[in-house]
Amino acid sequence: MKSVLIKNCRVISPECDPDSLNSVLVSDGKIAEIGDVRSDCGEVIDGGGLYLIPGLIDMNCKICEEGYESRDNLRIVSGSALSGGFTSLTTAPNTQPIVDSMTVVDYVIQRAEAESRVNIYPYGSITKNCNGRDIAEIGKMVSKGIIAVSDNGGHIESANLMRDVLMYSKMFDIPVIAAGLEESLSKGRVVNEGIVSTKLGLFGSPREAEEIIVSRNLILGKYTKAKLHLQNITTAFSVYLVESGKTHEGTQITAGTSPHYFALTEDDIEGYNTYAKVNPPLRTHKDVEAIKKGLYSGVIDVIASGHTPATIDRKNVEFDLAAYGISSLETAFGISYTELCGDSFKLSDLVEKMSTNPAKILGLKNKGEIRTGYDGDLVLVDIDNEYTIRGEDFCSKAKYTPFEGRKVRGRIIKTFVNGELAFSLE
Repeated sequence: MKSVLIKNCRVISPECDPDSLNSVLVSDGKIAEIGDVRSDCGEVIDGGGLYLIPGLIDMNCKICEEGYESRDNLRIVSGSALSGGFTSLTTAPNTQPIVDSMTVVDYVIQRAEAESRVNIYPYGSITKNCNGRDIAEIGKMVSKGIIAVSDNGGHIESANLMRDVLMYSKMFDIPVIAAGLEESLSKGRVVNEGIVSTKLGLFGSPREAEEIIVSRNLILGKYTKAKLHLQNITTAFSVYLVESGKTHEGTQITAGTSPHYFALTEDDIEGYNTYAKVNPPLRTHKDVEAIKKGLYSGVIDVIASGHTPATIDRKNVEFDLAAYGISSLETAFGISYTELCGDSFKLSDLVEKMSTNPAKILGLKNKGEIRTGYDGDLVLVDIDNEYTIRGEDFCSKAKYTPFEGRKVRGRIIKTFVNGELAFSLE
């Protein structure tokens, strides 16, 4: 039986005091013991007084570019994940082939088992070919291993169709991951509508494009009482809507955002900076503050990476023609820790947003916490280590970032998957 003892670390766990030095013993991929562990078998790793947290779980990640799912890409993205502290990734369905049938689910899972160094959990498309019109074979995909359905890449314009999907999802007890903008207000619009878009002469997408869809989905979630996760919350009014929607008895509504929506604003596209071109677009300082308050209060449950990398040649063109996207697996934790953590928001709170809550929402029963019997997905992090973000250091092929040159704290030192050391900074 293979075992590893990680000793002399501050463990973020319900089973021990995070202010005391403890140890975690992982045996045969599972956490066997936590606390004052005395074991002389297997590998021993000294945590050096650093914090040990559960592996991060990403609910919003584009594994590969559409049409370019080479074998190298899956290995590279798992390397990026490990260096960012993520041990589990979900896969958006709008890849090539589109994840809309049991055959493709089989293909994705087999590839992941063969090539990925992290846990991969596929989302299935809500509709066939991500067309936003015809419901895909959701039941069959569930039987093959999807853990949620998503409209990523195929906006559901019909409220009746979305209602049917929410009702249908209850049969399988899986969440519906909903995002998207109202197309008549957003199609062809490349930035947030406002002062910056006017100054730069760019066609702006109004915040109503998001808020209309959030409002509609909240109403449907209220009446169906299905598991509904609202992804990519970016505006102040969306936060208000989610807070109001959660008050209705019996609702199972959760919400998420990504670090660039509380660490960047529309001002960061000044100079036509395509590295900051994302979808939904970056918003205003007022929106950023509202997103932070939503995270502090618990209105927003999840921080996901929003990793949607595009190749550099698709970014280094005119702003209107540039691809949406950001390389963010390797910056998500550091940006989040630096922007959010302080006197009233602790490391344990950040772990809840990036690991515990995602595991609960997705039904991953043995992940998201450091508990006896749980999977040995662990991350050793130095919260006092200040470093400068450099795109050239990324494992990702997308070696660019709107955070270039920014100093952050919270460095990932080691990452373990099922008890095996999969990444080490040293």
